[in-house]
Amino acid sequence: MKHLTILGAGTAGTIVANRMRRELGRDWQVTVVDPALDHLYQPGLLFLPFGARDEQKILRRRSLTLASGVRWLDRAVDNVDTLTHQVALEGGEKVPYDFLVLATGAHLQPQETPGLLGSAWHKSIHDFYTLEGAQTLRESLEGFRGGRLVLNVVDNPIKCPVAPLEFLFLADEFFTRKGRRKDVELVYATPLEGAFTKPMASRVLGSLLEEKGIRVEPEFLASEVDADGKILRSFDGREVPYDLLVTIPLHMGAEFLGTSGLGNDLNFVPTDRHTLQVKGQDRLFALGDTTDLPSSKAGSVAHFQSEVLAENLSRAIAGRPLVPDFDGHTNCFVESGFGRAILIDFNYDTEPLPGHFPLPWLGPMTLLGQSRRNHWGKLGFRFLYWNALLPARPLPLPHRMSMRGKRPASDLLQAA
Repeated sequence: MKHLTILGAGTAGTIVANRMRRELGRDWQVTVVDPALDHLYQPGLLFLPFGARDEQKILRRRSLTLASGVRWLDRAVDNVDTLTHQVALEGGEKVPYDFLVLATGAHLQPQETPGLLGSAWHKSIHDFYTLEGAQTLRESLEGFRGGRLVLNVVDNPIKCPVAPLEFLFLADEFFTRKGRRKDVELVYATPLEGAFTKPMASRVLGSLLEEKGIRVEPEFLASEVDADGKILRSFDGREVPYDLLVTIPLHMGAEFLGTSGLGNDLNFVPTDRHTLQVKGQDRLFALGDTTDLPSSKAGSVAHFQSEVLAENLSRAIAGRPLVPDFDGHTNCFVESGFGRAILIDFNYDTEPLPGHFPLPWLGPMTLLGQSRRNHWGKLGFRFLYWNALLPARPLPLPHRMSMRGKRPASDLLQAA
C-alpha cells in the first residue's frame, strides 16, 4: 500500500483529498490529519458581527466534507520526519507517507502583540477571524452607541486580505441603518501604504474609504496595546486611542512546521511559486495559506492551486516533470455595503483590472466596480463551496487568470 498523507483539512486540504481519492488507484491510501471536528466556512464569519445568526450554515461536520475512502485522523501533528517519511502525531502514533501535502493554514497569534490578550479580550478588543470572536463582536457592536472603532491589521500576510476593508464597509452600513453613524468614528490602522497592495485596487478601495468617511492610518505597525487606557501604539511612536478595537492579529503557520525544519521565521513553508513543490523536498507539496507565496491567502487561491497541485502530484508519482502552471491567480468579492460588492481578479504579474467576469463583455459580474450582482454572487458562493468546491467537482473557472473581458487600467483612470 502506498500513502498520500495530507496535513490539514481546511479548504485546500479537503479539495486535494477528495480529488486525489478519485484519481489514485486503490493501492493508494489517502489520509487526512486534522484535529478539528468541524469544517468552518470562513467567509461566513464576516457577516456574524452585523447581526447574522446562521452559524449552522457555516459549520459542517468534518466527516461530511471528506469523500468515501479518505481516512481522517482527528489528531494534532507533532512533527514531520522527512528522512524516514513519517508524520508523528501527538501521543506517539506515526503515519507514513510516499507523498505529503502540507495544507495546515495560517493561525492567529494574538499573544505575540503585548497587551492584546487579557481581561479586555472579547470585551473591548475583538477579532472576527474566529467563530468565537465574530460572535462576541456581534454583541459588542449591537451595544456600541458611539465613539471610535479602530480596525487594526497587526502585520501581513493575513487570511483574506480584503476582509478588513469589508468589515469597515459593512460597519459603515450597520451604523448608518441603526442611525448611529454620525456618532461613530471608523479608523483603519494598516501596515500598508494604502487600502490594498495592488495600486489600481488600492485606488478604488481607498476612494471608497474616503467616500464613507473612514480614516486611514497608513504604515501603522502595531507594537502594543494599552488595554486599560484603550490606546493602540505603533513601533514609530504613534498612538491611536479607541473605544472598541477590532484586531486582525499576527498570522503564522503551524508550529510543527518550524520545529520540523519546514517553515520560515513565521512557520510558512518555502514553496515553488509555480509548481507548488516544497523547496528542497521532492516528496512534499504545499498549498493554501500554508505557503510563503506572494499570492493572497484566500479560498479562491486554494482552489486554483489545487488544480495545479493535483496534476503535479500525479506527475511526481509517475516520475514525470512537474508543470510550472500556477500563476498566482486570485479572485475574490469585496463587500462594499448596502447590498453591493466589488469583484477583483489578478495574479502574480497582473493587478486587478476593470471589465467583466467570467464571460468577456457579458459578465454577469463586473470587475473593479460595485454592483448588486457581485453582492449576490458572494452570498451564493456558499452553496458552491459546500456542494462543488469542497467535493472537488469540476467548475467552469480556469486556474490560470485570463485577460479576456478585462480593460486596460487607463480606462479606469479616464473614468475617474
